[in-house]
Amino acid sequence: MGKPYRFIIVGTGGMGNFWCRTFMSRLQEMGKARAVAAVDINPDALVNAREGLGLPPEKCYTDMKKAFDENKADFAIIVTPPAFHEAVVDLALKHDMDILSGKPITDTIESSCRVYKKVKAAGKKMAVTLSHRFDQDKQSLEREIKSGNYGDLNYCVCRFTHNCRAFGSWGKFRHEIPDPLLIEGSVHHFDIFRALSGSDAKTVYTLSWNPRWGEFAGDSTAFVTIDMMNGVKCLYEGAKANACTYNGWGNEYFRAECEHGTLELDRRWLRALRDNGWNRPFAQDLPLADQPAWANAWISEMFCDWLDGGAPPPCHLDDEIQCAALLFAAIESAHTGKPVDVQEFLKKYLAAV
Repeated sequence: MGKPYRFIIVGTGGMGNFWCRTFMSRLQEMGKARAVAAVDINPDALVNAREGLGLPPEKCYTDMKKAFDENKADFAIIVTPPAFHEAVVDLALKHDMDILSGKPITDTIESSCRVYKKVKAAGKKMAVTLSHRFDQDKQSLEREIKSGNYGDLNYCVCRFTHNCRAFGSWGKFRHEIPDPLLIEGSVHHFDIFRALSGSDAKTVYTLSWNPRWGEFAGDSTAFVTIDMMNGVKCLYEGAKANACTYNGWGNEYFRAECEHGTLELDRRWLRALRDNGWNRPFAQDLPLADQPAWANAWISEMFCDWLDGGAPPPCHLDDEIQCAALLFAAIESAHTGKPVDVQEFLKKYLAAV
């Protein structure tokens, strides 16, 4: 690797705070990347870029176009709400930059397909930071499933339950958008299902709603069933307006039913269960995998290595267009009350843009 890759970060409040102070500051210390500019519409949020990335005030902008026009960079980091992703992608491509973006690709299937085609046509690299798939506990479960020690995977179950019923408790904009659970939460868990099963989705059926005490404009609760292309089945329970947070962010429940055993992950506790007689399962605690970095810190490191000629991170654009297809097909199912063929859904929208 030569000199560090230069980047512009768009969005320095909220999750952008962590990108400035933790993920990219780590890469700056490693010599893999360096910030040349930061953008946020809220000038107060730019303190995170000044303090976390060491940028001087004149390199912190509220005008995105001016930031890109005045600073040469190799890639852009997008940490904005999904509805604004495409506009940043367009500007980055105009300036011949690769892209590391927050999830999902954008907030609609039409826009996601446009971004996919634009990036591919430009010959640029893009990855999407679906970070929970790359967390220590989910990676440990995935590696156990794929170890071969438990035979073939039959089906997976996920439970994600939270008390964010009060307006603004999950970030104000999430209480105002359509389909907040699926767009802002379930997309991570769908991506994990794809990783655990080693397959893209074939069909999806969603039942979603918002209880009367949930202060959301869209549905905050859903049951989803997914049939994967390789025959693995997935069952999902997601809720953001429950009475208590039981399996919230970073503490989700996953169960993988395999041919020769059950793998269970519950609040970061991983164990294997095997038959030991009627109603007497034998449980064995399993250690979590260990490595220097996880989640977005690891993704951003893999992204820089990709720019340097290494392998693409698993969350590269060709992979994540499949996650977008599953997400928006699940939303389509929720709205129509009918199962959706995910691959035909994606094919239709790719052909239309």
